[in-house]
Amino acid sequence: MVVLGSAGSVEEMQGSKPKISDVGAIGFAFAGFTFWVLTDTSVKLIGQTGLPAYEVVAFLGLFMAISMVAYGVIAHRPRKLRPHRIGLQVVRACLDMTNNVCVVIALRHLTLTLFYILVFMAPMLIALLSAIFLREGLHWKKTAALFAGFAGVVIAVHPWASSRDGDWIGFAACMICVLCFSINMVWSRVLTRTEPPESLTLFSGLVTAVVGFGLMMLVNAEPLSARITAGLFAMGLFCALGTLCFYTAVKHTSAANVSQFHYTQLITGTLVSYLVWHDRPGIYVMVGGLLILGSGLFIAMAAREVVPLTEGA
Repeated sequence: MVVLGSAGSVEEMQGSKPKISDVGAIGFAFAGFTFWVLTDTSVKLIGQTGLPAYEVVAFLGLFMAISMVAYGVIAHRPRKLRPHRIGLQVVRACLDMTNNVCVVIALRHLTLTLFYILVFMAPMLIALLSAIFLREGLHWKKTAALFAGFAGVVIAVHPWASSRDGDWIGFAACMICVLCFSINMVWSRVLTRTEPPESLTLFSGLVTAVVGFGLMMLVNAEPLSARITAGLFAMGLFCALGTLCFYTAVKHTSAANVSQFHYTQLITGTLVSYLVWHDRPGIYVMVGGLLILGSGLFIAMAAREVVPLTEGA
């Protein structure tokens, strides 16, 4: 893992603005994951139209980029969009792009509730990666909580049963999502020492749009109706807001701390899934979800003792 810049470089970019408190960072984390629930809901609705996954992410990236440029102009902060490490930003944005493609695929094969339970493996992997690369600590109690959370995922998937809320294509896509998101989150804890959250968000959108539209030209581009276009715009806006809140949170508190608010998506996602598709989680999903929630809450409490990277060496 390459460590970029120093804590002082962040202060140079921020000027005299005070640092966001830990409570404020938690608020940004909660807002970010809630916006992502709305993004995933839009993706699932659009996916039901049969639009190719690469076309969905192409417009996702485009509208994300447009939203961030508009934000920079309206807020009179265009310099925040400027990258300091273009190469590393592009590589990180490729992780975002891969994650987004797999999200589109997974949501076509899984209910929204099961999708969130599966991606909740990410905080477990993030805690492991943070302990290795960010030295955020992993004692035996946290390790036991991680195993309990993993058991919850297995129960929620219940591979021994004949009837499930998804198929193995969705499961495999979720596993790739977890891997890309976890690496991205831990790496972002380092990148945000020199890269503004606005710049990270903009580059994610640009790279995703370039690859997506490139595939549209090489493979096929389906025509868009006014309804689908409106859904794509809402998806991009929600994703931009969620990503901006996420990077702001991860810059001012520990990666393990932010990751635990991933679990709020289980509540909001289940609620949206019921209101929109009338999906009701089965007993295995509920028991697995409770195990995951308990594991996450324990790790979140332990993460309060971790010092944010911007305050470290």
